[in-house]
Formats: sequence, C-alpha cells, structure tokens
Amino acid sequence: MLQTSTKPTEEHFHVTCPIEKTAEIICGKWTLLIIRDLARETQRFVSLERSLAGISPKTLSERLRTLERMGVVSRQMFGEVPPRVEYSLTNKGRDLAQVIEQMRAFGVKWLLKSGDCDCDE
Repeated sequence: MLQTSTKPTEEHFHVTCPIEKTAEIICGKWTLLIIRDLARETQRFVSLERSLAGISPKTLSERLRTLERMGVVSRQMFGEVPPRVEYSLTNKGRDLAQVIEQMRAFGVKWLLKSGDCDCDE
C-alpha cells in the first residue's frame, strides 16, 4: 500500500501564502505609485500619466487593466463626447492603500533623512 504524506509541501505554502499573493499585486513597476495616486482621489488617465513622470501610456494602460482584473481598481466610462474614463480604488484597493501608507511611513522613518521626503505627509 502506498502511503501519501499529508504534510504540506513548500510549494503548498507558496500557493497559499497571503504575503506572496499581495506581492503579486504590488510587484509591478509603477503599481504602488498608481495605487498611491488613486488613494488620493478618483482620476482620469491623463492625470495619472502626468503625476507619474516617466511612465509610458502603454505601461499605464497595462497596469490599470491588471489592477482592474485583480479587483483593486474600478474603471468607469461616461457616455460623453469625447469619452471620459475615470479610475478609482475599490474597497480591496483602499485596503491595499493602507499597506502602502505603512510603507511610506517606514521609508520616512528609516530610509530618508529629515526633509528629504517629496511625497505627501
């Protein structure tokens, strides 16, 4: 008779680890900054593009689509001419923004010299 182990494998932990699942959402370049900006207010694509100096429109569009698929960002289209699209955080996104705020606080406390922070306090 073949015995199988009921002990979870290392692979099992990777699949179900909540830290890893969260990292999957925030790991992409620009993602944290997009969430940071949407935590301040609902924004249109061009406003996000302006606030994220250096991001290409293609990258911003891809990140927004990914965040929308993950349930972090909501996209609302208005039937106007020209069309208007606004992005905002979902409840899940607002909870994630609190994690990002803690990252900012850590950075201010431990990684920056006094007065070096150019982000909102």
